[in-house]
Amino acid sequence: MKSDVSRPASGGVTTPRTVQPNLGLELVRATEAAALSAGRWMGNLDREGIRGTAANAMREALTGVHMNGTIVIGEEAVSAPLGLGQLVGDGTGDACDVALKPLDGSTLVAKGLPNAVSVVATAERGSLVRAPVGMYAEKIAVGPEARGSVDVTDSVENNLQRVAFAKKVQVSDLTVVMLDRPRHEPLMDQVRQVGARITLLSDGDIAAAIMATLEGTGIDVMLGIGGLPEAVLAACALKCLGGDLQCRLWLRSRDDEEKARAAGFEDLRGVLSVDDLVRGEDVAFAATGVTDGEFLHGVIYHHFWAETESMVFRSKSGTVRHLNTKHHYALKSVEGAHRKVR
Repeated sequence: MKSDVSRPASGGVTTPRTVQPNLGLELVRATEAAALSAGRWMGNLDREGIRGTAANAMREALTGVHMNGTIVIGEEAVSAPLGLGQLVGDGTGDACDVALKPLDGSTLVAKGLPNAVSVVATAERGSLVRAPVGMYAEKIAVGPEARGSVDVTDSVENNLQRVAFAKKVQVSDLTVVMLDRPRHEPLMDQVRQVGARITLLSDGDIAAAIMATLEGTGIDVMLGIGGLPEAVLAACALKCLGGDLQCRLWLRSRDDEEKARAAGFEDLRGVLSVDDLVRGEDVAFAATGVTDGEFLHGVIYHHFWAETESMVFRSKSGTVRHLNTKHHYALKSVEGAHRKVR
């Protein structure tokens, strides 16, 4: 931890001022490592191999990060490279929760489709909701301009009208992003009825929520049903960006209800906001593109070097960093990775 010296207003003794480091700038090394490794597999249809190489690369990179982290959103199996409850980092600094997804969109990479990303987030210990793997939720997300205008319990029409009013546009000017799933066909019909536009993703609703928050993506609203762990990761990003997200558990069976109660959810129909999902105030978030998308460009490979595009957010300082990085030596660790993980 760095220290600086503050100057007194008039005379007196100077006192040391602690400068808090931005953990996201270290976390991005882990998302870059996962992206560089997984990007080599683009289009080869081996989802399990893609997931494995991304997880192993991220795990190795996280060992050098200056933090005392515990994975609370990760892979379900404790024995997995990034399993729930595992400790990550070099053990220094304050204890923190870690939420990660080495690859949001393994199917996207396997099929050579856009918008696959690697993400990691941290927050103070005990501040992130423990979201069971396989638990789903209804979600709606918007950017800072429309913050406070969404209600996941209300109709699509009312939500889009309020978002349009907040953004000072017509409903027909809005673009809604959602996953291309049969379960979303009723939602698509409602969006069409009010005249808004729709763009569909085959996977990757963390990127979708962030795209609805950032300027220049052409996306205004993220809508639909997706994973609850992904909602926590998206909430980490939106807490840094000033966006808004609401979700409500989508329970398909009695087993889902029991799973939710076992995880500590008392009100199974309650609305969860960004501050409910992420209660901490010092949140760091890093993401690196694996395949090209509206959020981030994918990895570009050259002879013995590669390029990545990443973004790093921090809630405490309000910083948003956009990083374009050339890796001249990193490829040595991923050359032939697809042969080692099988």
